[in-house]
Amino acid sequence: MSQTEPSWRDLLPAAVRPYTEAAPLAALMLGISSGFPFAMIGATLTTRLAQDGIDKKAVTAFSLAFLAYNLKWLWAWAVDGVRLPLIGHLGQRVSWLLFAGLLVIAAVANLALVDPTASLIATAIAAVLVGVAGATFDIVIDAYRIELLEPRQLGVGSGMSQYGWRIGSTAAGALALVLASRIGWQAAYLACAAFAAPAMLTGLAMGEPPRRLIIAAKRGLSETWAAIIGPITEFLSRAGAGLVLAFILLHKIGDTLANLTFRLLFDDLGYTNDEIAIYDIGFGFWAYLIGIFIGGALYTRLGLKRSVLLSLILMAVSNLSFAGLAFSGHNNWAMAAAIGFENIASGIGGVCLVAYFSALCDLRFTASQYAMISAATSIVGRFLTGTTAGGLIELFGYVDFYLLTTLAALPGILLFLWMMRAGLVFEPPPTT
Repeated sequence: MSQTEPSWRDLLPAAVRPYTEAAPLAALMLGISSGFPFAMIGATLTTRLAQDGIDKKAVTAFSLAFLAYNLKWLWAWAVDGVRLPLIGHLGQRVSWLLFAGLLVIAAVANLALVDPTASLIATAIAAVLVGVAGATFDIVIDAYRIELLEPRQLGVGSGMSQYGWRIGSTAAGALALVLASRIGWQAAYLACAAFAAPAMLTGLAMGEPPRRLIIAAKRGLSETWAAIIGPITEFLSRAGAGLVLAFILLHKIGDTLANLTFRLLFDDLGYTNDEIAIYDIGFGFWAYLIGIFIGGALYTRLGLKRSVLLSLILMAVSNLSFAGLAFSGHNNWAMAAAIGFENIASGIGGVCLVAYFSALCDLRFTASQYAMISAATSIVGRFLTGTTAGGLIELFGYVDFYLLTTLAALPGILLFLWMMRAGLVFEPPPTT
Protein backbone atom coordinates (compact mmCIF):
# COMPACT_ATOMS: atom_id res chain seq x y z
CA MET A 1 0.00 0.00 0.00
CA SER A 2 1.24 3.44 -0.88
CA GLN A 3 1.43 5.95 1.92
CA THR A 4 -0.55 9.17 1.64
CA GLU A 5 1.68 12.18 1.09
CA PRO A 6 1.60 14.61 4.03
CA SER A 7 -0.17 17.88 3.42
CA TRP A 8 1.53 21.23 4.01
CA ARG A 9 -0.36 21.47 7.31
CA ASP A 10 1.16 18.19 8.53
CA LEU A 11 4.63 19.67 8.05
CA LEU A 12 3.93 22.51 10.47
CA PRO A 13 4.83 22.34 14.19
CA ALA A 14 2.03 20.83 16.27
CA ALA A 15 1.54 24.10 18.19
CA VAL A 16 0.99 26.04 14.96
CA ARG A 17 -1.23 23.54 13.14
CA PRO A 18 -4.53 24.42 14.93
CA TYR A 19 -4.18 28.04 13.79
CA THR A 20 -4.35 26.98 10.14
CA GLU A 21 -7.75 25.31 10.36
CA ALA A 22 -10.67 26.95 8.57
CA ALA A 23 -12.66 28.06 11.63
CA PRO A 24 -9.77 29.79 13.46
CA LEU A 25 -8.75 31.52 10.20
CA ALA A 26 -12.35 32.69 9.87
CA ALA A 27 -12.13 34.03 13.44
CA LEU A 28 -9.09 36.07 12.35
CA MET A 29 -11.07 37.66 9.52
CA LEU A 30 -14.02 38.33 11.83
CA GLY A 31 -11.69 40.01 14.34
CA ILE A 32 -10.26 42.34 11.69
CA SER A 33 -13.72 43.68 10.90
CA SER A 34 -14.66 43.85 14.58
CA GLY A 35 -11.68 46.05 15.45
CA PHE A 36 -11.94 48.80 12.86
CA PRO A 37 -15.15 50.65 13.94
CA PHE A 38 -13.62 51.07 17.41
CA ALA A 39 -10.60 52.78 15.84
CA MET A 40 -12.81 55.09 13.78
CA ILE A 41 -14.37 56.65 16.89
CA GLY A 42 -11.28 56.30 19.08
CA ALA A 43 -7.85 57.79 18.55
CA THR A 44 -8.53 58.38 14.84
CA LEU A 45 -11.51 60.64 15.50
CA THR A 46 -9.66 62.36 18.35
CA THR A 47 -6.81 63.21 15.95
CA ARG A 48 -9.23 64.45 13.29
CA LEU A 49 -11.05 66.71 15.73
CA ALA A 50 -7.80 68.05 17.18
CA GLN A 51 -6.48 68.84 13.70
CA ASP A 52 -9.72 70.67 12.95
CA GLY A 53 -9.11 72.88 16.01
CA ILE A 54 -11.99 71.51 18.12
CA ASP A 55 -11.86 72.37 21.85
CA LYS A 56 -10.25 69.65 24.01
CA LYS A 57 -13.30 69.36 26.29
CA ALA A 58 -15.51 68.73 23.29
CA VAL A 59 -13.06 66.15 21.94
CA THR A 60 -13.05 64.11 25.17
CA ALA A 61 -16.86 64.20 25.29
CA PHE A 62 -16.87 62.08 22.12
CA SER A 63 -15.85 59.10 24.26
CA LEU A 64 -19.59 58.75 25.00
CA ALA A 65 -19.85 57.08 21.58
CA PHE A 66 -18.28 54.00 23.17
CA LEU A 67 -21.27 53.59 25.52
CA ALA A 68 -23.01 51.64 22.76
CA TYR A 69 -20.54 48.81 23.32
CA ASN A 70 -21.59 48.63 27.00
CA LEU A 71 -25.28 48.73 26.15
CA LYS A 72 -25.30 46.33 23.19
CA TRP A 73 -26.97 43.62 25.29
CA LEU A 74 -30.17 45.69 25.13
CA TRP A 75 -30.74 44.81 21.47
CA ALA A 76 -28.64 41.64 21.12
CA TRP A 77 -31.81 39.53 21.42
CA ALA A 78 -32.85 40.71 17.95
CA VAL A 79 -29.75 39.13 16.42
CA ASP A 80 -30.79 35.78 17.92
CA GLY A 81 -34.48 35.85 17.08
CA VAL A 82 -35.47 38.34 14.36
CA ARG A 83 -35.37 37.00 10.82
CA LEU A 84 -34.37 39.63 8.30
CA PRO A 85 -36.50 40.09 5.19
CA LEU A 86 -35.05 39.48 1.70
CA ILE A 87 -31.67 38.10 2.88
CA GLY A 88 -32.98 35.95 5.75
CA HIS A 89 -32.83 32.84 3.55
CA LEU A 90 -29.02 32.99 3.79
CA GLY A 91 -29.30 32.01 7.46
CA GLN A 92 -29.77 33.94 10.69
CA ARG A 93 -26.07 34.58 11.34
CA VAL A 94 -24.96 35.18 7.76
CA SER A 95 -27.84 37.54 6.97
CA TRP A 96 -27.22 39.57 10.14
CA LEU A 97 -23.48 39.61 9.42
CA LEU A 98 -24.16 41.17 6.01
CA PHE A 99 -26.78 43.57 7.38
CA ALA A 100 -24.62 44.75 10.29
CA GLY A 101 -21.63 45.09 7.97
CA LEU A 102 -23.64 47.34 5.67
CA LEU A 103 -24.78 49.37 8.70
CA VAL A 104 -21.14 49.91 9.70
CA ILE A 105 -20.13 50.92 6.17
CA ALA A 106 -23.02 53.41 6.02
CA ALA A 107 -22.24 54.80 9.49
CA VAL A 108 -18.51 55.24 8.75
CA ALA A 109 -19.34 56.87 5.41
CA ASN A 110 -21.72 59.23 7.21
CA LEU A 111 -18.99 60.12 9.72
CA ALA A 112 -16.63 60.71 6.81
CA LEU A 113 -18.99 63.18 5.15
CA VAL A 114 -19.84 65.34 8.18
CA ASP A 115 -17.73 68.43 8.80
CA PRO A 116 -16.78 68.87 12.48
CA THR A 117 -16.04 72.57 11.96
CA ALA A 118 -19.52 73.15 10.53
CA SER A 119 -21.54 71.12 13.04
CA LEU A 120 -20.11 69.45 16.11
CA ILE A 121 -23.55 68.07 17.00
CA ALA A 122 -23.89 66.34 13.62
CA THR A 123 -20.40 64.89 14.08
CA ALA A 124 -21.29 63.63 17.56
CA ILE A 125 -24.46 61.97 16.25
CA ALA A 126 -22.45 60.39 13.43
CA ALA A 127 -19.90 59.05 15.94
CA VAL A 128 -22.68 57.56 18.10
CA LEU A 129 -24.17 55.90 15.01
CA VAL A 130 -20.78 54.32 14.27
CA GLY A 131 -20.72 53.11 17.89
CA VAL A 132 -24.19 51.56 17.61
CA ALA A 133 -23.45 49.98 14.23
CA GLY A 134 -20.05 48.73 15.42
CA ALA A 135 -21.56 47.27 18.60
CA THR A 136 -24.22 45.49 16.51
CA PHE A 137 -21.50 44.14 14.23
CA ASP A 138 -19.69 42.92 17.36
CA ILE A 139 -22.81 41.11 18.60
CA VAL A 140 -23.13 39.17 15.34
CA ILE A 141 -19.39 38.54 14.97
CA ASP A 142 -19.07 37.15 18.51
CA ALA A 143 -22.08 34.86 18.05
CA TYR A 144 -20.87 33.69 14.63
CA ARG A 145 -17.36 33.00 15.99
CA ILE A 146 -18.60 31.01 19.00
CA GLU A 147 -20.96 28.89 16.90
CA LEU A 148 -18.45 28.36 14.08
CA LEU A 149 -15.66 27.08 16.34
CA GLU A 150 -15.76 23.57 17.70
CA PRO A 151 -15.34 23.43 21.51
CA ARG A 152 -11.74 22.20 21.09
CA GLN A 153 -11.01 25.29 18.97
CA LEU A 154 -12.30 27.91 21.42
CA GLY A 155 -8.86 28.80 22.76
CA VAL A 156 -7.12 29.04 19.39
CA GLY A 157 -10.16 30.72 17.83
CA SER A 158 -10.33 33.32 20.62
CA GLY A 159 -6.64 34.02 20.08
CA MET A 160 -7.10 34.43 16.33
CA SER A 161 -10.05 36.74 16.93
CA GLN A 162 -7.89 38.93 19.16
CA TYR A 163 -5.09 38.92 16.61
CA GLY A 164 -7.65 40.09 14.08
CA TRP A 165 -9.00 42.79 16.38
CA ARG A 166 -5.52 44.20 16.92
CA ILE A 167 -4.75 44.06 13.19
CA GLY A 168 -8.06 45.67 12.22
CA SER A 169 -7.95 48.48 14.77
CA THR A 170 -4.24 49.23 14.22
CA ALA A 171 -4.33 48.98 10.43
CA ALA A 172 -7.51 51.08 10.10
CA GLY A 173 -6.13 53.74 12.43
CA ALA A 174 -2.79 53.84 10.60
CA LEU A 175 -4.41 53.86 7.15
CA ALA A 176 -6.69 56.73 8.16
CA LEU A 177 -3.74 58.84 9.34
CA VAL A 178 -1.66 58.12 6.25
CA LEU A 179 -4.50 58.84 3.81
CA ALA A 180 -5.76 61.88 5.72
CA SER A 181 -2.42 63.67 5.30
CA ARG A 182 -2.56 63.06 1.53
CA ILE A 183 -6.18 63.04 0.35
CA GLY A 184 -8.11 64.36 3.36
CA TRP A 185 -10.14 62.91 6.21
CA GLN A 186 -13.29 62.27 4.19
CA ALA A 187 -11.54 60.01 1.68
CA ALA A 188 -9.56 58.35 4.48
CA TYR A 189 -12.70 57.36 6.38
CA LEU A 190 -14.42 56.15 3.21
CA ALA A 191 -11.41 53.94 2.42
CA CYS A 192 -11.41 52.48 5.92
CA ALA A 193 -15.04 51.39 5.52
CA ALA A 194 -13.64 48.52 3.41
CA PHE A 195 -12.46 46.86 6.65
CA ALA A 196 -16.04 45.61 7.10
CA ALA A 197 -15.53 43.31 4.11
CA PRO A 198 -13.45 40.49 5.71
CA ALA A 199 -16.28 39.48 8.09
CA MET A 200 -18.96 39.78 5.42
CA LEU A 201 -16.97 37.70 2.92
CA THR A 202 -16.17 35.15 5.63
CA GLY A 203 -19.87 34.71 6.33
CA LEU A 204 -20.61 34.14 2.65
CA ALA A 205 -17.70 31.70 2.29
CA MET A 206 -18.25 29.68 5.49
CA GLY A 207 -22.04 29.78 5.54
CA GLU A 208 -24.28 29.30 8.56
CA PRO A 209 -22.43 27.85 11.59
CA PRO A 210 -23.18 24.13 12.07
CA ARG A 211 -23.45 24.58 15.88
CA ARG A 212 -26.21 27.18 15.57
CA LEU A 213 -29.38 26.19 17.38
CA ILE A 214 -32.33 27.78 15.62
CA ILE A 215 -34.95 29.70 17.56
CA ALA A 216 -38.36 30.13 16.01
CA ALA A 217 -38.98 33.56 14.50
CA LYS A 218 -40.51 35.94 17.02
CA ARG A 219 -43.95 37.35 16.36
CA GLY A 220 -46.07 39.44 18.66
CA LEU A 221 -45.33 41.19 21.93
CA SER A 222 -45.30 38.17 24.26
CA GLU A 223 -42.85 36.23 22.05
CA THR A 224 -40.61 39.28 21.72
CA TRP A 225 -40.55 39.72 25.50
CA ALA A 226 -39.66 36.04 25.86
CA ALA A 227 -36.76 36.55 23.44
CA ILE A 228 -35.47 39.45 25.53
CA ILE A 229 -35.85 37.89 28.97
CA GLY A 230 -35.13 34.29 27.95
CA PRO A 231 -31.30 34.58 27.83
CA ILE A 232 -31.28 36.23 31.27
CA THR A 233 -33.61 33.74 32.95
CA GLU A 234 -31.77 30.78 31.39
CA PHE A 235 -28.43 32.02 32.72
CA LEU A 236 -29.75 32.83 36.20
CA SER A 237 -31.50 29.46 36.48
CA ARG A 238 -28.19 27.57 36.31
CA ALA A 239 -26.63 26.08 39.41
CA GLY A 240 -24.20 28.56 40.96
CA ALA A 241 -25.29 31.39 38.65
CA GLY A 242 -24.64 33.94 41.39
CA LEU A 243 -21.03 32.83 41.81
CA VAL A 244 -20.41 32.85 38.05
CA LEU A 245 -21.94 36.32 37.75
CA ALA A 246 -19.82 37.58 40.65
CA PHE A 247 -16.72 36.22 38.93
CA ILE A 248 -17.64 37.94 35.64
CA LEU A 249 -18.09 41.26 37.45
CA LEU A 250 -15.03 41.09 39.73
CA HIS A 251 -12.26 39.19 37.94
CA LYS A 252 -10.83 42.25 36.14
CA ILE A 253 -10.82 44.79 38.98
CA GLY A 254 -7.12 44.47 39.83
CA ASP A 255 -6.07 44.40 36.18
CA THR A 256 -8.25 47.40 35.28
CA LEU A 257 -7.04 49.47 38.23
CA ALA A 258 -3.43 48.89 37.21
CA ASN A 259 -3.91 49.46 33.49
CA LEU A 260 -5.58 52.80 34.04
CA THR A 261 -2.47 54.22 35.67
CA PHE A 262 0.52 53.02 33.63
CA ARG A 263 0.89 56.25 31.67
CA LEU A 264 0.67 58.28 34.90
CA LEU A 265 3.50 56.18 36.34
CA PHE A 266 5.65 56.58 33.22
CA ASP A 267 5.15 60.34 33.26
CA ASP A 268 5.99 60.67 36.96
CA LEU A 269 9.11 58.53 36.49
CA GLY A 270 10.31 60.91 33.79
CA TYR A 271 10.05 58.69 30.72
CA THR A 272 10.11 60.56 27.41
CA ASN A 273 7.48 60.13 24.69
CA ASP A 274 10.05 58.25 22.59
CA GLU A 275 10.73 55.80 25.42
CA ILE A 276 7.01 55.27 25.99
CA ALA A 277 6.49 54.69 22.26
CA ILE A 278 9.33 52.17 22.09
CA TYR A 279 8.49 50.19 25.21
CA ASP A 280 4.79 50.60 25.93
CA ILE A 281 3.49 50.72 22.35
CA GLY A 282 6.15 48.91 20.30
CA PHE A 283 7.54 46.30 22.70
CA GLY A 284 4.19 45.89 24.42
CA PHE A 285 2.39 45.25 21.12
CA TRP A 286 4.63 42.31 20.20
CA ALA A 287 4.60 40.94 23.74
CA TYR A 288 0.79 40.95 23.63
CA LEU A 289 0.78 39.03 20.34
CA ILE A 290 3.16 36.47 21.85
CA GLY A 291 0.86 36.18 24.87
CA ILE A 292 -2.11 35.48 22.60
CA PHE A 293 -0.23 32.62 20.93
CA ILE A 294 0.85 31.19 24.30
CA GLY A 295 -2.74 31.49 25.56
CA GLY A 296 -4.05 29.41 22.66
CA ALA A 297 -1.39 26.76 23.24
CA LEU A 298 -2.06 26.65 27.00
CA TYR A 299 -5.80 26.31 26.48
CA THR A 300 -5.21 23.40 24.09
CA ARG A 301 -2.70 21.66 26.39
CA LEU A 302 -4.18 22.36 29.84
CA GLY A 303 -7.89 22.59 29.11
CA LEU A 304 -10.31 25.30 30.19
CA LYS A 305 -10.08 25.05 33.99
CA ARG A 306 -6.32 25.06 34.47
CA SER A 307 -5.61 27.56 31.69
CA VAL A 308 -8.12 30.08 33.06
CA LEU A 309 -6.81 29.67 36.61
CA LEU A 310 -3.20 30.10 35.45
CA SER A 311 -4.09 33.19 33.42
CA LEU A 312 -5.84 34.79 36.41
CA ILE A 313 -2.74 34.21 38.56
CA LEU A 314 -0.41 35.59 35.88
CA MET A 315 -2.53 38.74 35.44
CA ALA A 316 -2.49 39.32 39.19
CA VAL A 317 1.26 38.78 39.52
CA SER A 318 1.95 41.06 36.53
CA ASN A 319 0.83 44.01 38.66
CA LEU A 320 3.75 43.31 40.99
CA SER A 321 6.15 44.04 38.15
CA PHE A 322 4.90 47.63 38.10
CA ALA A 323 5.38 47.88 41.84
CA GLY A 324 8.98 46.87 41.11
CA LEU A 325 9.25 49.49 38.36
CA ALA A 326 7.84 52.19 40.65
CA PHE A 327 10.35 51.16 43.34
CA SER A 328 13.36 51.11 40.99
CA GLY A 329 12.55 54.45 39.34
CA HIS A 330 13.53 55.40 35.78
CA ASN A 331 15.04 52.14 34.55
CA ASN A 332 14.57 51.05 30.93
CA TRP A 333 15.29 47.39 31.68
CA ALA A 334 12.71 47.37 34.47
CA MET A 335 10.19 49.08 32.19
CA ALA A 336 10.78 46.54 29.40
CA ALA A 337 10.38 43.65 31.86
CA ALA A 338 7.20 45.09 33.43
CA ILE A 339 5.54 45.87 30.10
CA GLY A 340 6.60 42.55 28.59
CA PHE A 341 5.24 40.54 31.51
CA GLU A 342 2.03 42.58 31.65
CA ASN A 343 1.25 42.23 27.94
CA ILE A 344 2.11 38.54 27.76
CA ALA A 345 -0.11 37.89 30.80
CA SER A 346 -2.91 40.01 29.28
CA GLY A 347 -2.64 38.13 25.98
CA ILE A 348 -2.84 34.76 27.75
CA GLY A 349 -5.70 35.94 29.96
CA GLY A 350 -7.61 37.43 27.06
CA VAL A 351 -7.57 34.17 25.11
CA CYS A 352 -8.42 31.86 28.02
CA LEU A 353 -11.12 34.07 29.53
CA VAL A 354 -12.78 34.80 26.17
CA ALA A 355 -12.81 31.05 25.52
CA TYR A 356 -14.38 30.46 28.95
CA PHE A 357 -17.02 33.16 28.47
CA SER A 358 -17.76 31.77 25.00
CA ALA A 359 -18.27 28.31 26.50
CA LEU A 360 -20.76 29.79 29.01
CA CYS A 361 -23.20 30.71 26.25
CA ASP A 362 -26.29 28.61 25.60
CA LEU A 363 -26.31 28.08 21.82
CA ARG A 364 -29.96 29.14 21.69
CA PHE A 365 -29.00 32.61 22.96
CA THR A 366 -25.37 33.00 21.84
CA ALA A 367 -25.62 36.62 20.69
CA SER A 368 -27.64 37.80 23.69
CA GLN A 369 -25.66 36.02 26.40
CA TYR A 370 -22.20 36.83 25.08
CA ALA A 371 -23.20 40.49 24.69
CA MET A 372 -24.37 40.54 28.32
CA ILE A 373 -21.24 38.76 29.57
CA SER A 374 -18.81 40.98 27.65
CA ALA A 375 -20.61 44.12 28.83
CA ALA A 376 -20.63 42.89 32.44
CA THR A 377 -16.86 42.27 32.42
CA SER A 378 -16.20 45.98 31.92
CA ILE A 379 -18.96 47.55 34.03
CA VAL A 380 -17.16 47.45 37.38
CA GLY A 381 -13.81 48.33 35.88
CA ARG A 382 -14.97 51.32 33.88
CA PHE A 383 -17.55 52.83 36.18
CA LEU A 384 -16.09 52.07 39.62
CA THR A 385 -12.33 51.60 39.47
CA GLY A 386 -11.89 54.42 36.97
CA THR A 387 -13.09 56.91 39.56
CA THR A 388 -10.80 55.71 42.36
CA ALA A 389 -7.39 54.94 40.82
CA GLY A 390 -6.00 58.48 40.95
CA GLY A 391 -7.10 59.01 44.54
CA LEU A 392 -5.57 55.71 45.65
CA ILE A 393 -2.22 56.65 44.11
CA GLU A 394 -2.23 59.97 45.93
CA LEU A 395 -3.11 58.21 49.17
CA PHE A 396 -0.72 55.24 49.04
CA GLY A 397 1.92 56.05 46.41
CA TYR A 398 2.66 53.92 43.34
CA VAL A 399 4.41 50.97 45.02
CA ASP A 400 1.67 50.32 47.57
CA PHE A 401 -0.99 51.05 44.95
CA TYR A 402 0.25 48.25 42.66
CA LEU A 403 0.53 45.91 45.64
CA LEU A 404 -3.12 46.79 46.37
CA THR A 405 -4.14 46.02 42.77
CA THR A 406 -2.52 42.59 43.15
CA LEU A 407 -4.63 41.97 46.26
CA ALA A 408 -7.71 43.24 44.39
CA ALA A 409 -7.21 40.44 41.87
CA LEU A 410 -7.40 37.75 44.57
CA PRO A 411 -11.24 37.63 44.83
CA GLY A 412 -11.44 36.65 41.15
CA ILE A 413 -8.87 33.86 41.63
CA LEU A 414 -10.54 32.57 44.80
CA LEU A 415 -13.99 32.70 43.19
CA PHE A 416 -12.80 30.66 40.24
CA LEU A 417 -11.17 28.11 42.56
CA TRP A 418 -14.43 27.88 44.52
CA MET A 419 -16.37 27.40 41.27
CA MET A 420 -13.96 24.66 40.17
CA ARG A 421 -14.27 22.77 43.46
CA ALA A 422 -18.05 23.17 43.46
CA GLY A 423 -18.23 21.62 39.99
CA LEU A 424 -19.47 24.83 38.35
CA VAL A 425 -16.74 25.01 35.69
CA PHE A 426 -17.11 22.48 32.91
CA GLU A 427 -14.61 21.41 30.28
CA PRO A 428 -16.23 21.76 26.83
CA PRO A 429 -16.55 18.42 25.02
CA PRO A 430 -14.00 17.93 22.22
CA THR A 431 -16.74 17.94 19.61
CA THR A 432 -20.34 19.04 19.43
